[in-house]
This record gives sequence, structure tokens and C-alpha cells, in this order.
Amino acid sequence: MAHTTCTNMVSGLTPPDLSEVVAVHLRSFPGFFLSQMGPRFLLCFYQELLSDPSGIALVCRQGHRVQGFVAGTAEPRGFYKRLLVGKWLRFALASAAPLLRNPMIVPRLLNAFRKTKEEPDDVGCGLLMSIAVDPEAQAGGIGAALVQGFLTECKKRGLSSVHLTTDHYENDRVNRFYLKLGFTVSRSFTTPQGRVMNDYRIEIG
Repeated sequence: MAHTTCTNMVSGLTPPDLSEVVAVHLRSFPGFFLSQMGPRFLLCFYQELLSDPSGIALVCRQGHRVQGFVAGTAEPRGFYKRLLVGKWLRFALASAAPLLRNPMIVPRLLNAFRKTKEEPDDVGCGLLMSIAVDPEAQAGGIGAALVQGFLTECKKRGLSSVHLTTDHYENDRVNRFYLKLGFTVSRSFTTPQGRVMNDYRIEIG
């Protein structure tokens, strides 16, 4: 296992990083919904997030290798609708094979691309959507450095807080991670799929 520190290695995600970001995502979240959608869909998703003016995407590198990444948006309201404008055919083509293999995930995909109660409506609150560290590089404070980089970028954009959601049950390590970084649980809720989620928030203004 690689032991490294991410200090001063956090920088903006660039198009050449995208294939590595997808690979880190798939290694970090096997069996999760977005991973079930496959590498083509993930590549499409992160490309469009990177191109959206509200998108925030950072990576931690060791040399030329991506060790981890964080991604989100400074404007959560309407984010998924913006992602689909003019790009729905691309997402449809990227989704076709996974949906044919597993039609049961169709409702989850449709729900992901429309406004849900997880999405914050308050002005000035950013959304941290995804963070992953390569399983082979789980030491050295990479995750904390990525979160701090994300918060710093949100503050630069004039935001006053950041929110994220993660599983409430069987997720103790991740919940401890966010609490240690200063996040607090603002509420818990149950998704249409029956998952109990914690909604975390931190003030940055």
C-alpha cells in the first residue's frame, strides 16, 4: 500500500485526468449505483460536470498518477437539468448497455436526473457530490486534503456553506471522517430505495 501525503498536491481536474478519475471511482465504489452504470457513463458524467460553469473538480496526484478526486457543484439547484441540456442523447447512449443488463436501475437513474429532496435549495450552499481515494493509497490524509481543497474553492466562489449526503448505517468510518473535519448532521432522511442517509453541512463563510 502506498503511503503518501497529499499536501500541496491537490489541483484542478483536467480532461487528461478523466480516465484515471473513472478508474479510481470504479475501484473505490464497486457495486454502487454509478459504478453499475459503467465506465462510459461515468466518463460522460465527469466530463459534463467539468464543463459546467458551476462544477468543482479537484484531484490529488503523486507524480503523474491520480490518487484521489473530489467533485461537486457551486449551484446544486438545477444541476442535473443543466447537465442534460443538449447532452441527453450522449447520456442515453452511455446508459443503454447497463440498463439492458439491469433494468431494475432505471428508476434510480431517472430519479438521479430530476430534482430530489436531497438537493439543497438555499442560496450559497455548495454540494460535494463525490469523493474517492484509490484503495491502494488510503494513507497520508488524501481525503481530508481533497475536502479542504473543495471547501476552499467553494469559499472563493462566494459560498457560505457546503453540504453532502452519505449512508447513515454500516458507514461508521465515513461518518467519523466528516465529523472530524467539522461537518455536522443537519438531518437524516430515507431515499425512495429505502437507504437512510445523513445530510452533512459545514459553514465556510
